Amino acid sequence: MKQFRQERAEGQKLVMDCDHLGIKRFFRLDAATYEDGALPGRTKELLGLVASAVLRCDDCIDYHLEQAVKAGWSREELQDALNVALVVGGSIVIPHLRRALASLEELLAERQAGTLPA
Repeated sequence: MKQFRQERAEGQKLVMDCDHLGIKRFFRLDAATYEDGALPGRTKELLGLVASAVLRCDDCIDYHLEQAVKAGWSREELQDALNVALVVGGSIVIPHLRRALASLEELLAERQAGTLPA
């Protein structure tokens, strides 16, 4: 997770520094999608996790796992959500599921230790 966070922060800075209106609009739309609305933001993170697993985007999976752990979802709830992704996406999701479960253990350990970044 440390490497993921570092690479994401560096890449995010490059994106935000490019000063392109369309890119900035998309990123704002993305952020707004996960804000509370008819569905709580907490639930939307779970939906983002499932969609990311089905799409097989490991960076997206790690991002949404981290947000979901911060939002208070339990190991069992996240495993259940990942099961939905596995059923929808099929066996091609298995390698991403393995990686997600390893990341989840790391994130839950950070949460328990009080070292999960804000």
